[in-house]
Amino acid sequence: MNVKELDALYVANTYARFPLEITSGKGSLLTGADGKEYIDLGTGIAVNTLGMSDPAWTAAVVAQLERCQHTSNLYYTEPCARLAQALCERTGMKRVFFSNSGAEANECAIKAARQYATKKGAGYHTVITLQNSFHGRTITTLAATGQEAFHRQFLPLTEGFLYTPPNDLPALRQLVAENKVAAVMFEVVQGEGGVSVLDRDFVQGMAELAEAEDILLIADEVQTGNGRTGTLYGYMQYGITPDIVTTAKGLSGGLPLGATLLGSKTAEVFTPGTHGSTFGGNPVCSAAALHVLSRIDDACLSGVRERSALIFQSLSGAKGIKSVSGLGLMIGVEPEKSADAVLAECMAKGVLVLKAKHKIRLLPALNIPLDLLRTALQVIKDVCAEGV
Repeated sequence: MNVKELDALYVANTYARFPLEITSGKGSLLTGADGKEYIDLGTGIAVNTLGMSDPAWTAAVVAQLERCQHTSNLYYTEPCARLAQALCERTGMKRVFFSNSGAEANECAIKAARQYATKKGAGYHTVITLQNSFHGRTITTLAATGQEAFHRQFLPLTEGFLYTPPNDLPALRQLVAENKVAAVMFEVVQGEGGVSVLDRDFVQGMAELAEAEDILLIADEVQTGNGRTGTLYGYMQYGITPDIVTTAKGLSGGLPLGATLLGSKTAEVFTPGTHGSTFGGNPVCSAAALHVLSRIDDACLSGVRERSALIFQSLSGAKGIKSVSGLGLMIGVEPEKSADAVLAECMAKGVLVLKAKHKIRLLPALNIPLDLLRTALQVIKDVCAEGV
């Protein structure tokens, strides 16, 4: 049997896979089992921050593998401690809990918020999230996700979540006034919800309301974090400081790692035995993340913004394209024809893009070469213009 046949027979049927097997890659060029090269504008859904098989990243991973691959969190390891230090120093947060994924990072944030809120008295456990948000696929993070389509098959979900429209501060104020609220959780760019960017006034108003009511503000930076939006974390463009920041995806550049960054209010909410993760802070994943963070410097972030401007300039107003949205290298392109058709045609022409609802989603490596990016953008423009 070939790989596709084996997958169909033995792998749980949870993914509508594209008809392509990736066998290798270098930077922003991937090679398929069909022998073709593809320009990668998806990076494993914002995971391969530095592209595929980056030599320096690979060397950092291999060096740690040759020392120790795992110890459990009953012992200290240097990469875990150094990574926590780096994250705190670059964000102003106080402590970090490490896990394996964005959903786990968000679960931890919810636990921390509810533990913190016990000081306010009984019943202060409600977490408000935004309609069209996405926070994960566990039963609790599905409950946090403000999209009913994700809920229907898995009821009953964890209780204690309410949803409010994005960019509607009066609606949020009303929910806070009528409920015992522990936290408000948000993404500055709703990726799975269609690459929609929150308004600056709304985010700042949300932060002011949270401070006034002693409600925790949780920034879900699972997809927007680690340089993706042109700053280390997306909230940094809004002039606010969250109480908790969650991240994963691009943090370790291709290995599974989630992180929940705890600010001064929540730094001490957990004590030994109240939370844990077997693989969280794994030394190999932590070494990979330390390398990624070392590369996300001012020059890298400037390059992200330069590439973002190129994408917006190239695609905005182009034939067959209704709109372009997003921040940095987290971009949504709304075509006049179906997103599925554009995705398939781009793949046939050697460019890999993703989808978010009715939009094409672009999540290229932060360091994608400009010539490859220009080539890919021309393919997207040609595909979107064809037949319209």
